[in-house]
Amino acid sequence: MIKKNTPLLFLILVSVISTYAQDKDDQFLEELEHRTFNFFWQTTDTSNGLTPDRYPTKTFSSIASVGFALTAYPIGVERGYITRRQAVERVLKTLKFFWDAKMGPDRSNVTGYKGFYYHFLDFKNGRRFDSVELSSVDSAILMYGILFCQTYFDRDDPPEKEIRALADSLYRRMDWYFMQRDKPLINMGWTPEEGYAPLDWQGLNEGALVYILALGSPTFPIDSTAWEAWTKTYVWAKYFGKEFISFGPLFGHQYSQCWIDFRGIRDAYMSRKGIDYFENSRRATLSQRDYAIDNPFHYKDYSDSIWGFTASDGPGDTTIVINGVKRSFHGYTAHGVSFDWINDDGTVTPAAAGGSIPFAPEVCIPTLKAMKRKYGSKVWGEYGFVDAFNPTYPSKDGEGWFDRDYLGIDQGPILIMVENYRSGFVWKVMRKNKYIVKGLKAAGFSGGWLLGDYK
Repeated sequence: MIKKNTPLLFLILVSVISTYAQDKDDQFLEELEHRTFNFFWQTTDTSNGLTPDRYPTKTFSSIASVGFALTAYPIGVERGYITRRQAVERVLKTLKFFWDAKMGPDRSNVTGYKGFYYHFLDFKNGRRFDSVELSSVDSAILMYGILFCQTYFDRDDPPEKEIRALADSLYRRMDWYFMQRDKPLINMGWTPEEGYAPLDWQGLNEGALVYILALGSPTFPIDSTAWEAWTKTYVWAKYFGKEFISFGPLFGHQYSQCWIDFRGIRDAYMSRKGIDYFENSRRATLSQRDYAIDNPFHYKDYSDSIWGFTASDGPGDTTIVINGVKRSFHGYTAHGVSFDWINDDGTVTPAAAGGSIPFAPEVCIPTLKAMKRKYGSKVWGEYGFVDAFNPTYPSKDGEGWFDRDYLGIDQGPILIMVENYRSGFVWKVMRKNKYIVKGLKAAGFSGGWLLGDYK
């Protein structure tokens, strides 16, 4: 009898173990999501909605961080971290600040120009920080947060009506024609001192956010040929046995998919390749893990569960000889690996795996748990994971360099993508936004959820 029932007992045991493992993952993700949400809720200025670029080092506000914060608030409502009323109050203050902020071509004492905003803003007065650029992509990230709130806050009461009206006005004010130096492409930015940035948005990266917004604009829509022109600059290549559009740092594969659900929809380029952008990002994520396993430069701790390369802090710009090998380290930089470009100094960024959880949960979740288990409080704190760490960098205790800061533009993808993996919440909301749908269709996307009737 025992032998006869052995297969059944084995299946029951496997089921129990699997359920237990899933419960442990759920507990971990819930704690990660709540702590990361608290970064945005607790560090943002309650008087104007400006979110710090980093914390606890508080230098200036990042408008991209504000965009991620605006997306965080409805997540907090749905998860029970805050009330809907609290979220409405915070969102209204934020949108009113940006609508009322002084705009113009002046070099100082302004917040933006032509509907776009300066990359960093002074915390004290909300004006342009130093001589930073009027940023097309950071303004876009801010706008995705604004449009997310426009769609989510759909109740028929005065505060939520005001949110929707302000969001619409802010979006309609963005003059995309101004950001086109070399039509049909969109420029990266502008300053009153130097004019346009030397580069337009080309190659697969976060620029997708910019083009979809510009194509969906009801007031300054760019020509539909812009998306095709952009995709012509893609680099398709094989890396660790996987073929995909190349871009080294993972944020370029993550940012647009924080808000846009690319599963099952394709443009002309991806139709020719036979995959969608979601699968493309999965392959990019898995190739980074493969690179860490291969570890061609022999950095400390790289493995199948310690990996992740994206834009983040680093130990600093210096060159040190370690065990007879000259090692160059960097401060903040775009860490990344690809078939023709590697920027790797031993720095690992949790947001690389955290922001890719929906693409490859089977490797990203164990990676984050391994980081927390291996390094403990050195990487895991009040607001989840610190921005980055480098075990190779020499330190007094011999354990390496560990950041003390959390960065808004890395916290955002972790929070949003954990929620998208758990419920698809942000994707589901943004599928209803008529401007995003219009932008996607203008870019030539079809199939999947776009087959729905969105007017």
